[in-house]
Amino acid sequence: MENLFLAWWEFRKGKRSKPDVMTFEYTLEDNIFQLHQDLVNSVYRHGSYQQFRITDPKARLISKSSVRDRLLHHAIYRILYPCFDTTFIYDSYSCRNNKGTHKAFSRLTNLARKISGNYTRPCFALKLDIRKFFDSVDHKVLIDLLSDRIADEKLLELLQNIIQSFSVCHSREDGNPDSNKNRRCFCSFLDYPIKSDNDKCVKGMPLGNLTSQLFANVYLDPLDKFAKHHLKAKHYLRYADDFVFLSSNPDELLGYLVEVNRFLKTELKLNIHPNKIIFRKLHWGIDYVGYVALPHYAIPRKKTVKRIFKKLIYLGKYQPERIPLAMPSYLGYLKHADTHYLTSYLLQRFSE
Repeated sequence: MENLFLAWWEFRKGKRSKPDVMTFEYTLEDNIFQLHQDLVNSVYRHGSYQQFRITDPKARLISKSSVRDRLLHHAIYRILYPCFDTTFIYDSYSCRNNKGTHKAFSRLTNLARKISGNYTRPCFALKLDIRKFFDSVDHKVLIDLLSDRIADEKLLELLQNIIQSFSVCHSREDGNPDSNKNRRCFCSFLDYPIKSDNDKCVKGMPLGNLTSQLFANVYLDPLDKFAKHHLKAKHYLRYADDFVFLSSNPDELLGYLVEVNRFLKTELKLNIHPNKIIFRKLHWGIDYVGYVALPHYAIPRKKTVKRIFKKLIYLGKYQPERIPLAMPSYLGYLKHADTHYLTSYLLQRFSE
């Protein structure tokens, strides 16, 4: 009961003005007591989802559950996160305390500098992305991974209830490995078998659930351990489903690609995105988590800078009063790269 109330105070931050949150809070104690009773009596059932699309920075379908269900997600997260976080590798950076994109990029630049001998020797990067990761999470594989760490049967049943409350029916949209001639040598290692009808609706995880953040790290932790312990990859890091290997030997990276592709397909039932296999030299620039690492300096991603200017120009034309509200987040992003002149130009042009 106490955990549910503590979870509520965390959940409501920044949401108190939302109509559904206000309605739930109006009879807060009754709602929490009823939820607690449903959990004790094992009659809780996860509700349906409300779906909506976002387009910034790219199109995504978000699935939003009810306030009652999201409160439970927070309560579960409070219990499970400390148990699982200590088992993850150091170089897993997504949705973890004291990690994040800036730590991931800083780690990347430090490793690149180390491998290149302070930028005096070649350094290569292999960046990979999992094809439709959230839509491809296999329910049985995820439940088995959770079962390896959780002994409480009632908790496992509750987690299974949440996991199976959402599924994605797949149609075959497999990419053509030869569609990008520049990457054909990498993509030739990939093949995508047609899924059977039995596989259609036992996969998927909603973008929007707090539990999905933890489940994503649990699901990809075997990949991290495989890279570190089986492949002996010293310079590997992952942010969500976007992961990168660094090495002074390009042939070593090609070997990693073959092994990782096999492991993902056989153990986790996932596929590498055929159009997002990126092989780069450091002096070409390594694009990762929103920034581009180069010898001696880092720059922001070009399309992100274009998006910032586009947004500020729009605000300047139609909603100039909102520019002071938007500017701090943009400056916060830019300060983690070498952008002195760009930052000065932004301030000069849009702070008048």
